[in-house]
Amino acid sequence: MKAIRLSLGERSYDILTDAGILSRAGELLDLDRHVLVVTDSGVPAEYAKTVAEASRAPVVVTIPEGEGSKSFESYMRLLDEMLAAGFTRHDCVAAVGGGVCGDLAGFAAATYMRGIDFYNIPTTVLSQVDSSIGGKTAVDFHGYKNIVGAFWQPKRVLADPEVLGTLPPRQIANGLAEAVKMAATSDADLFRLFEEEDPRANLPEIIHRSLLIKKAVVEADEREGGLRKILNFGHTLGHAIEAAKSPALLHGECVALGMLPMASEAARARIRAVLERLGLPTVTDGDPANIEEALTHDKKSAAGGIDAVFVEEIGSCRVEKTSAAVLMERYRAVYGGTR
Repeated sequence: MKAIRLSLGERSYDILTDAGILSRAGELLDLDRHVLVVTDSGVPAEYAKTVAEASRAPVVVTIPEGEGSKSFESYMRLLDEMLAAGFTRHDCVAAVGGGVCGDLAGFAAATYMRGIDFYNIPTTVLSQVDSSIGGKTAVDFHGYKNIVGAFWQPKRVLADPEVLGTLPPRQIANGLAEAVKMAATSDADLFRLFEEEDPRANLPEIIHRSLLIKKAVVEADEREGGLRKILNFGHTLGHAIEAAKSPALLHGECVALGMLPMASEAARARIRAVLERLGLPTVTDGDPANIEEALTHDKKSAAGGIDAVFVEEIGSCRVEKTSAAVLMERYRAVYGGTR
């Protein structure tokens, strides 16, 4: 079993990765209490059942698969379930699923009785390489992603690579987009692995190295005051594309599209080649007017402009304040479209 320690003082926790680790949830997590197990309809039911059977007083909630479940309606449902079951501040929430489950369940844990324990058990590539650690929790509101949320670190994360075997190829590629993002900004050697080897045959290594990148960034900047903004590479335009194209495109696919306009010509060529190799989209017909509208409501916007991440050379990046107009110029230069 590999353990990565995310050091944040009293909020520190371990990310444990190992084949079959899900079956050890009762041993590795404190489940001798009320446990709200949150999963979704796309996750094999036996995963949540494994956690529930290891819990003293489980309550299992299955939300519909998809970004649409990251809503106030779903959030209120979780609060209703905890209140009805008599959860106290000594009980906990466990997410068993992808990023939607983790964000929603984590936000419920962060806000119920001003915060209760939270465990994350990611079951997708995207959540194992990225969203399961770092403490960002949120729901969407009026079509804008993650606009209402809180920083709430999990007590422990269990990442079992065996559960990825049930994922279709599109979902694997969707998650690998986030690993490509981290490699492009922070690890040229990892990026070369994407170029020279079969990423699907190297999933455990890619997950581990991606987690190490995110660990270092989060430890240096837990609440996204500076360095952590580099994790938004591809997300500023990507979220805008997602607002316009969801549910036709998945989150990682939109991030893939969001990376290309933010890279130099040389870096863009290498990123595009990797995305194509993974089967991720590299062209889009999203209406520029809709993209621009979503950009103005992005939570990364500030009074002085939008903090955007640029990659001039693979393995390094810079964060620079810019405007929606400049970002749209870049979007049009890569994807076309007019005002």
